[in-house]
Amino acid sequence: MITADQVKQLAKNFAEDVIAIRRHIHAHPELSYQEYETAKYVASQLRSLGLEPLEGVAETGLTCLIEGKNPQKRTVALRGDMDALPIHEANDVPYKSKHDGIMHACGHDVHTACVLGAARILNELKDEFEGTVKLLFQPGEEKNPGGASLMIKDGALENPSPNAVYGQHVMPYIPTGKVGFREGQYMASADEVYLTIKGKGGHAALPDKVVDPITIAAQIITALQQVISRNADPKTPTVLSFGKIEGGHAQNIIPNEVKLAGTFRALDEEWRAQAHERITSIAKGIAQGMGGDCEVNIDKGYPFLTNDTQTTKVARNAAEIYLGRENIVDLDLWLGAEDFAFYSHARPSCFYRLGTGNEAKGTTLGVHTDKFNIDEDAIELGIGLMAWIAINNLNSNS
Repeated sequence: MITADQVKQLAKNFAEDVIAIRRHIHAHPELSYQEYETAKYVASQLRSLGLEPLEGVAETGLTCLIEGKNPQKRTVALRGDMDALPIHEANDVPYKSKHDGIMHACGHDVHTACVLGAARILNELKDEFEGTVKLLFQPGEEKNPGGASLMIKDGALENPSPNAVYGQHVMPYIPTGKVGFREGQYMASADEVYLTIKGKGGHAALPDKVVDPITIAAQIITALQQVISRNADPKTPTVLSFGKIEGGHAQNIIPNEVKLAGTFRALDEEWRAQAHERITSIAKGIAQGMGGDCEVNIDKGYPFLTNDTQTTKVARNAAEIYLGRENIVDLDLWLGAEDFAFYSHARPSCFYRLGTGNEAKGTTLGVHTDKFNIDEDAIELGIGLMAWIAINNLNSNS
């Protein structure tokens, strides 16, 4: 029987190499759906272990199997995302991004490296466990339609079909050495809302001669807040925020149009669909009532993410054995979005958080910032725990 101490020792043995892998990926980031070199690098790492990756899944993704004894008994999948963000890195570190304007600011370099590290451990132990571990290295987590959805469409969850899927994500607000779990709904759906308000431009001194799209935009923004305050069930978390306004180029000229961009987030699919209809009807109605028009484009993104109860219990119990109950954190609902949600709707899944925060090392800044970084001491725990969770799931009957 494989023990936690056995896995911990292997994690310690491989940690330095995995940190080097993470630094390589961090220094060579690639944007969503452009992860060609990253995928080649990941494939080469897997081949160095004697494994045979299947490349070209969803074009820049790949899968790989680690088969133990009796491989058909049960399959568990481990997911790593590979894409970076269009952010110029401000960290002064030896492994700083070599690609100007592109940065691993969300920890996907860590996620990919940790799955590769877990693969090393599991490959060492494959003669001691039953079942199969399927590795999923996916593109495009940061951009619609979501690389997870494309991986699924391209058969990543078939041949073999996993009984459970696990995803591990860095969390700078949790101290290094701790991990977080939540059963049931965890993260929100996320849709991008684009409005183009069309009016009739002219001189600012002649408001009676124009149809002012700026005034219409202001009314629409204000009115759309009622979609949340007066239409949504107050017991169901939901958010509508606008983060971008474009319109005009001079203080004394009324423009012909104004563009708005925002996001809508929810935790209920029926309400999500209703809200889309309300946003559309309110925006169009106000614009038309004020003499203009409004084009509405809602780019439907990821669904809400739900953690299967039993799959999460297996992971949490494994983590308590591996770390001690005192190092397990209960996660709150999170209105951010993650394309791991697609896996969670397709197979029993668990998305959990790896603490990477360390005030002394300055690694408590949030993701998607130009100085985001992690405490690399978390990597040894990340690779060992992921491997240990996979082993425990393979040993479960649910």
